[in-house]
Amino acid sequence: MSTGHQPGSIPPEASPRAHRLATALTRPLEKFMHVEAASGILLLIVSVIALLWANSPWASVYEHLLHTPISLGFGEHSFTGTVHFWINDILMVVFFFVVGLEVRRELYEGELSELRRAALPVAAALGGMLLPAALYLAINSGTDASRGWGVPMATDIAFAVGVLALLGRRVPAALRVLLLALAIIDDIGAILVIALFYSSEFAWLGLVIAGAGIIDVLIMQRLGVRSSWAYIVPGIGIWGGMLYAGIHPTIAGVILGLLTPVRSWLGHDGFRNETHRALDRLHGLVEEGAEPRKWIPDLERVNFAQREAIPPVTRIEAMLHPYVAYGIMPLFALANAGVSLHGIESSAAGTAGIVLGVGVGLVVGKPLGILLFSWLAVRLGLATLPKGVTWGGIAVVGAVAGIGFTMALFIGTLAFDESSQLAVAKAAVLGASVLAGVLVLVAGRWLLPVPPPGTVRCTVDEAEHSTEV
Repeated sequence: MSTGHQPGSIPPEASPRAHRLATALTRPLEKFMHVEAASGILLLIVSVIALLWANSPWASVYEHLLHTPISLGFGEHSFTGTVHFWINDILMVVFFFVVGLEVRRELYEGELSELRRAALPVAAALGGMLLPAALYLAINSGTDASRGWGVPMATDIAFAVGVLALLGRRVPAALRVLLLALAIIDDIGAILVIALFYSSEFAWLGLVIAGAGIIDVLIMQRLGVRSSWAYIVPGIGIWGGMLYAGIHPTIAGVILGLLTPVRSWLGHDGFRNETHRALDRLHGLVEEGAEPRKWIPDLERVNFAQREAIPPVTRIEAMLHPYVAYGIMPLFALANAGVSLHGIESSAAGTAGIVLGVGVGLVVGKPLGILLFSWLAVRLGLATLPKGVTWGGIAVVGAVAGIGFTMALFIGTLAFDESSQLAVAKAAVLGASVLAGVLVLVAGRWLLPVPPPGTVRCTVDEAEHSTEV
């Protein structure tokens, strides 16, 4: 349990023995959470648990848990939803909020902020979305299973980065940056697909409510309201409006993320000046022997300076990312990866086409689409390969993009109403993602050479600012 204090220091109320025990127990967890592949590994573990649980003698307990109602109310007013609803439609709003923050930051200062740098990942992402969808539709044309065409379009960034990290020094930093940029554009595509094709008929009153919430956010920003907590109420209004309108409510998270400010109030110099003044005053109060209560105004100034030193989009994303990566996404996996294999019948209408469409789309369509559209963009002079990235590296990125876990499962739950088709789609996503992961490890060892001893790979930051991206 890292505290940031001097080594060996403990809180005054703590027992030294108990504190040492707590530190010893939590240190391995902290080390695990700092491993690049940790989130993907955790998702894999939870997915296996869900799959085994759904096919065990205790499968009824699993189903009962997901359908257990949870109510939130005040007085005579209450809101009730199942555990599955709370995870998929409420907690996942936070996941999509973080996605929106990432997109907002990338558009402002990242790989998507300049057309020259964004050309290659945009082209690659388009190919990685269009070809899998086309292959799925070709396989399932004329059947009710065709509604699942959006399932093989999505990439799971946590799993993708985790699998890529297993290749170690073979992967240049520029290739990781390309994958991250591609995955963000992929997320934008998935969000648009959900909003436009997997939402029910519009109820205009809901759009009016959501619009009022958006206007409220903009007015608060113009008034200079900087507290993140103040935006929860209009955020709930946007969520409720989207739900009432027939648009999946998780889109509210994306909207809030895209509305988050990208500029800091104080910045580095302002932070330094503000904290120096506050610390000088605190030093004077201590020298005078003033009681701690009189320290509070200056401590609040230090806290304000700390909060406003960096842009809200960066600060909020950093604050929420651990909760999303190690809390919300594993809960989503637990609630959605539990596919009962006993309930899958190969003779059921459309199930064979779903398996083939999802499998071919993710394992074949993704890498081919990314490689083909990247080649066309370079061939037409619209983009250039980043420094240190080869066509073999692009092929590996295409293969790793075929790991479509979280977003693919999410779209699957929206695409299929029939339980047997949904179960088949989930099983196909899981199987294809595992196969894609194996192919990545094989292709990576074949196509990505190990750097000679003593070779220093450029850092991710250097790769992001390469003039050849």
